[in-house]
Amino acid sequence: MKKKTIIMGIESSCDETAVAIIEENKDSKVKILSNVVSSQIDVHKEFGGVVPELAARAHVEKIDFITKKAIEESNVKIEDIDAVAATAGPGLIVCLSVGLSFAKTISLSLKKPFIAVNHLEGHALSPKLNSKINYPYLLLLISGGHSQFLCVQNLGKYKRLGTTIDDAVGEAYDKTAKLLGIEFPGGPQIEKYAKLGNKNSYKLPKPIINKGGCNLSFAGLKTAVLKISKNIKYKQEKYDLAASFQKTIEDILCTKTKVAFFEFKKKYTNKNNTFVIAGGVASNKSLRKKLINLSKENNFDAIFPPIHLCSDNAAMIAMVGLEKYKIGLYDSFNFSPKPRWPLDEKAPFLKGAGVKL
Repeated sequence: MKKKTIIMGIESSCDETAVAIIEENKDSKVKILSNVVSSQIDVHKEFGGVVPELAARAHVEKIDFITKKAIEESNVKIEDIDAVAATAGPGLIVCLSVGLSFAKTISLSLKKPFIAVNHLEGHALSPKLNSKINYPYLLLLISGGHSQFLCVQNLGKYKRLGTTIDDAVGEAYDKTAKLLGIEFPGGPQIEKYAKLGNKNSYKLPKPIINKGGCNLSFAGLKTAVLKISKNIKYKQEKYDLAASFQKTIEDILCTKTKVAFFEFKKKYTNKNNTFVIAGGVASNKSLRKKLINLSKENNFDAIFPPIHLCSDNAAMIAMVGLEKYKIGLYDSFNFSPKPRWPLDEKAPFLKGAGVKL
């Protein structure tokens, strides 16, 4: 009788080509056997952002090599893989199609189940790779394309509490970095700049801070940074603006998290108060510290993925694949990529002019 379950995960939703293989033993402990990520920073940095056609071409060029490397590093035979999971959305459709088609081909050749994964659910379940987490839990998903508070009720079952009505927080970081002359991707560099600056130098706006429940807005903050950056002459001023920007982001997220705590406790009385923070922005150490302290003050247990699992990777896709495999949730080879795929399908779309809060 087989005592281990082995899942391959494939991720190609944007500008990372990633393949991972994970294993769950008979005691339900998950181990990452390999997690290979090929970044496209050099491909896109001269454009200041991701160019979809170039990203898709890079995926096509790298995915075979990355897959072979992941298999080699895992020390497992490809025929021992129990299922193949791949990101099917949301993301850039030309990029999603590469990984999805490749995963279907492997699955078909091995005659093993194929599992389509929501990229956002990958982030939501990513802490399960190294922590034991029970449902339900509160999730703050903060990345380059998404900023949301959600109740994670079970696998595939989400209730959105709040979302951004304009820019995602990661997008605000990258655009601020660009205004300060920092090469793409600039988000991580903002954190370095902030350490050298005075966080009280500039008073920046906190849009919808006292209204809209758990909803977020960062467009006004980005506009304020744009206006200030036009008059900056010295390096120290850049450090000060970065520090002020980061402090403002932290203030906004902490204020809105308090609202989310209240909403979660109201909905789930007498439950464990687990607060998961995931997505690329969750790797920001300063923000981590703030949210950990806030969680302690409000009797929540803050759980983050390890920093190397915050940004896009295939181990988190394999994790969702594992959870679905165990309950027989497989997908057809006709499954099409979804450029937009919200976790809470019933939640209203809250972007653009005329949004009412």
